[in-house]
Amino acid sequence: MSRYSDHEWYPESRPISTDQGLKAKSKRGGFAESWWATRWIGALEHLLDAGRLRRGKRYARQGQVLSIEERTGGVAATVQGSRSKAYRVDIELEPIDDAGWEQVIEVLSGRALFAARLLAGEMPEEIEEAFGAAGVNLFPARRGELRTSCTCPDPAEVCKHTAAVHYILGERFDEDPFLLFRLRGRTAEGLISTLRARRGEEDGEVAEPDQTAPPLEEEVSRFWEAGPALDTINVAIKPPAVQLSVLRRLGTAGFVGEDLQSLLAPPYEAISGAALEMALGEEEIPDEEEA
Repeated sequence: MSRYSDHEWYPESRPISTDQGLKAKSKRGGFAESWWATRWIGALEHLLDAGRLRRGKRYARQGQVLSIEERTGGVAATVQGSRSKAYRVDIELEPIDDAGWEQVIEVLSGRALFAARLLAGEMPEEIEEAFGAAGVNLFPARRGELRTSCTCPDPAEVCKHTAAVHYILGERFDEDPFLLFRLRGRTAEGLISTLRARRGEEDGEVAEPDQTAPPLEEEVSRFWEAGPALDTINVAIKPPAVQLSVLRRLGTAGFVGEDLQSLLAPPYEAISGAALEMALGEEEIPDEEEA
């Protein structure tokens, strides 16, 4: 069977099967769970025709992507295609310059919630609006911001091999939302540190700890009581937006013979459910499928 592309005929080919690849976790449907990973994949799908999109998904699920290596401003990957030598795929994301990041930090420093959510390993959905207010894009919005190349003979701007890497990368974003920051030129740690320093400058010097605190032995009987300072903290208790987010960020452990996430998921979910029941009283916590 053949396919038509850019006014030329190319024979349909089958990839060489391999068991050495990074097989996608997704077996059907979408590849992303979090909103940020979904937005990344959405940017890809605007560039792909339906045929390459379908074949890219199949490649990702078959494990044809052999490796993905993060590097400054992008990723380099290898994909096993129909030839004995794997294809090299490069995906580069245009970094935000220092002036752009300064504007972003200026906007973010005015909202303490952002730093708290980022420290918790979450990507606040409103952060995209903050980048927009600073005049820059967090996700690629222009064709020139996202550059891709593949050593395969397909002349398309985004081939099926590149598509497969995008899908696997989308799952990486689910596990590590800060990967997007690094591809844009800043680490999450550096950004958070700068935000803390900026907010410290705005709030003035941090007060010294109270040196007149009572001795510990006088406070033992009230150890488990909440102090008045906690009344000022606004806490929204709800099921997490991304299930098992901490385990996902930890990734694969090299000291166990099987997937760490599958080992720890049952107790992790049981503890989370019990905590929600304690926090919310006797209300029934809906299952993920019912929510």
